[in-house]
Amino acid sequence: MKNDALEEAEKNIRDPKWRLDNLYWIVAQDAIKMRFRMNWAQEELYRGLWYCNIILKARQLGISTFVSLLYLDRCLFNSNCSAGIIAHTKEDAEMLFRRVKFAYENLAPELQAVRTVNMDNARELQFNNGSLLRVGTSMRGSTLQYLHISEYGKICAKYPEKAREIATGSLNTIAAGQYVTIESTAEGRSGAFYEMCKYAQAMQDGKQPLTKLDYKFWFFPWWREPTYSINPENVPIPQDLRDYFTGLEQNEKIVLTPGQKAWYAKKFLTQSLDMKREYPATPDESFATANEGLYYGSLMTRARSEGRIRKVYYEESLPVFTSWDLGFSDSTAIWWYQVAGQEIHVLEYLEDSGKPFTHYLKLVKDKSYSYGKHFAPHDIAVHEYIHGASRVEVARANGIIFTQVPKLPLIEGIDAVRNMLNRCVFDHEKCAVGIRMLESYKRAWDDKNGCWKEDPLHNEASHGADAFRILALSLPDTKPGMTKLDLDRLKANASGRAGHHVNYTQPPIPAYQRGFGR
Repeated sequence: MKNDALEEAEKNIRDPKWRLDNLYWIVAQDAIKMRFRMNWAQEELYRGLWYCNIILKARQLGISTFVSLLYLDRCLFNSNCSAGIIAHTKEDAEMLFRRVKFAYENLAPELQAVRTVNMDNARELQFNNGSLLRVGTSMRGSTLQYLHISEYGKICAKYPEKAREIATGSLNTIAAGQYVTIESTAEGRSGAFYEMCKYAQAMQDGKQPLTKLDYKFWFFPWWREPTYSINPENVPIPQDLRDYFTGLEQNEKIVLTPGQKAWYAKKFLTQSLDMKREYPATPDESFATANEGLYYGSLMTRARSEGRIRKVYYEESLPVFTSWDLGFSDSTAIWWYQVAGQEIHVLEYLEDSGKPFTHYLKLVKDKSYSYGKHFAPHDIAVHEYIHGASRVEVARANGIIFTQVPKLPLIEGIDAVRNMLNRCVFDHEKCAVGIRMLESYKRAWDDKNGCWKEDPLHNEASHGADAFRILALSLPDTKPGMTKLDLDRLKANASGRAGHHVNYTQPPIPAYQRGFGR
């Protein structure tokens, strides 16, 4: 009997899953010490863990706790193993380290006697088998077999330089065949976490085989968590949430219980627009929601929910306008749009770099649109381009006449965009990149004071957002409802006055439009 018990104990101690479910203690959310047991999300991740894993999830599913214990277990039971855990703030790193240390210090005394700690400081544990577990906000310069990055979406959104350091430093310490887990809630449609999720999801949807350097996509929604349900009695469900639940059932085949709907409704009272980010039902929903610091996030979310991001057709009876952001270093961004009554139909978006200015002028002229005006920032005529000529002069020589928008404070231009976005309808394909830029345009983060600044963060979204701000400021200088017949008459009049063929890429301004300035 004694030998059987010993064999059983030896068998259990060799089983990593048994160890995770039986050896480690944690402090639960209610501050009660309890033995760790994997929940459904943790066990699903454990059983399907790939070499590289990217995890999009709802709140409070314990993914970071699970991975921290998993890596501790790997270090305790494997010699010369190095594991690192990265958090998005120093405070979160300290919290994760306390969890790891608490789990180790509450091991059975017999295990602690076998696996002692040679070095124990504020951020790392080094064991007598040569293994090391570190927790911090960066792991540059470390050689790791296991790496976990917690809340990478937040790091990408608030600390882009730190995100870049993690990508170039920490992630480069992992070779093929070693293990990475990256988890986060979503933080908008930009940044490395978003791009990695979408690429991994596309590979999953396409059933493409993964190499050891490809990321496996994981998504853990709120509605799969059994505790996210309450007694529905006396819990009113507002009509907008009823519509949302109906949409989930009809479009996503997600059928919620009355208890789940009641839980969601109560949670929504405090979370509001952040609900879909913190407790997403689908991957797309998590990225579509507004987030802190975004200038246009909630307005673009509304555009999606109202079906204003769809196929948009060019209306030949209306002129097409363009709005530009001319990067005086390199990048150029252009929007094409029409004003149809009270609606603004956004047809196309282009952003590129490494091309001469004349390349963009030709590209605009070569499109088969009947153009109205081409709008640019107020200072376009000031900056020299080549041989002392401004971009305005170069454009005029190439058949495009720019109209300069008024000079306004930046925040007033941003407010102009906010005031007109509910009138916009975007082509979902030709404007896809520009839509992402608008959804990603955000304030800069003030590390010192821990708050958002009023000024925008200069990132990949800046050029597209600046060009769209020009669009918003151009609206008083467009003629809503101008028809193709109006344009034809203008062309005929201009041709008759000149007595020769006129290039109508930019029609002359008639009397009733004068006063706006060109």
